[in-house]
Amino acid sequence: MDTPSRSTAVRIVAFVLVVALLTPSAVSALTYDPSEERTLTRGTVTSPANGSTVISVQGYTFEGNTNRKKPARIISAGERGQTQWVHDDEVGAGAWFFDVDPMDNGNLLVSSPRSGQTVVYELNPDTQERVWEKTFNITDTHDVDMLSGNRLVVANMRAWNESTQVSDDRIFVYNRTTEEVTWEWYFKNHYPANTDGGYNKDWTHVNDVDPIGDGKLLLSPRNFDQAVVVDMETKNITRRLGSDNNYSVMNEQHNPDWILSENGTPTVLVADSGNNRVVEYAYENGEWVRTWTVGSNTLNWPRDADRLPNGNTLIVDTLNHRVIEVTPTGEVVWEYYATWGPYDAERVAHGDESSGPTIRDMNASGTYAITGSANLTAGAGDGTEFAAQMRATFSGTALEEPTNEFATRWSHVTPWLRPVWMSGWDFVWAIAAAVVVVLWGATELVLGRHRIVGAARSVRGR
Repeated sequence: MDTPSRSTAVRIVAFVLVVALLTPSAVSALTYDPSEERTLTRGTVTSPANGSTVISVQGYTFEGNTNRKKPARIISAGERGQTQWVHDDEVGAGAWFFDVDPMDNGNLLVSSPRSGQTVVYELNPDTQERVWEKTFNITDTHDVDMLSGNRLVVANMRAWNESTQVSDDRIFVYNRTTEEVTWEWYFKNHYPANTDGGYNKDWTHVNDVDPIGDGKLLLSPRNFDQAVVVDMETKNITRRLGSDNNYSVMNEQHNPDWILSENGTPTVLVADSGNNRVVEYAYENGEWVRTWTVGSNTLNWPRDADRLPNGNTLIVDTLNHRVIEVTPTGEVVWEYYATWGPYDAERVAHGDESSGPTIRDMNASGTYAITGSANLTAGAGDGTEFAAQMRATFSGTALEEPTNEFATRWSHVTPWLRPVWMSGWDFVWAIAAAVVVVLWGATELVLGRHRIVGAARSVRGR
């Protein structure tokens, strides 16, 4: 009886290995039931919300192509977590939704990058129609806020100047009546050129600008790991929380809020995205002191946190695809799941940004875990389990720091790339299968190089 050659046996083993690695994905694809996908659903609700909560969902768009199964949209959730309406305006290709702010008249101010531009408009939630709109020739704008006198203040990121090879990232004020830019503030005039490794096409990634009174703005240059207060008259930075690459304070934060305590102490509540937590800092005796930390055990890239009048905090837990309201001690009392990638959430009755007391005013300083969640997956599958396993495996070893960095990037990127029916571990095995195929193909090329070269020469010689 003939026995297979060693090379044939290796090919059989490689083939079987590839099939085995792809089998979980195949099973998931065949058994996937879209009707069971939790894309918009209520979670824990032990305390009904005070009115509606409006949520912006970033969605997935790449090179102008939107994944219909991971849509961008604005959602209104009711007091008990019921879906009230969904707005998925797609005028202009590749729409995303970022900042959404309740206005005094009951409408919403929407910031929506699309097709290399940014569309800002006032949305009537009752009619789902635009009251007015303005298109800016700027890309990926995350935040636009209203100022008095029909003015908009805009956080303009990715403003790369090709001719000078310098970042022109800025904050500017646009007057809708005169259709003019009336004020500008450039980061390059206030930060060293080597900040965050030097100028690049996404130098600051400034993701938030909030008017905080007295002619001052609170800015969030995410890539600088800072929140800063700018005086609009002098253009000086008057307060600075954090510093570049000092991740113990903040790591690529989003949407900081400025709150004054009962005794006037400046306080910042912020989604500390890269550290997977929400934190609060009070400015005392010339320095910032952390007074509150919540969620390090469960949050995954939070991108918004607002203090409510009742003392609870409304948090957007982006890569767990949910919005939660938690007590000062971290208990979930209201929860709503919304795929893919919620960005901003506002309790409409309380207006834009935070409107409640500081943690110290409530005598609740400390570090708390989040408890009481319904722990639904809402389309996230087990995409974070691989990252968690990596962290646990290398914890306490010399590889802990690079492994944690890799695990963080993995958990941030892969949910956007893998199909909705594919779990996180399915994706890992599929990548492993692709690696085996590449190595197999390379080996075949090396082993057959003489035959391939001979065949090529034979063809040329004809």
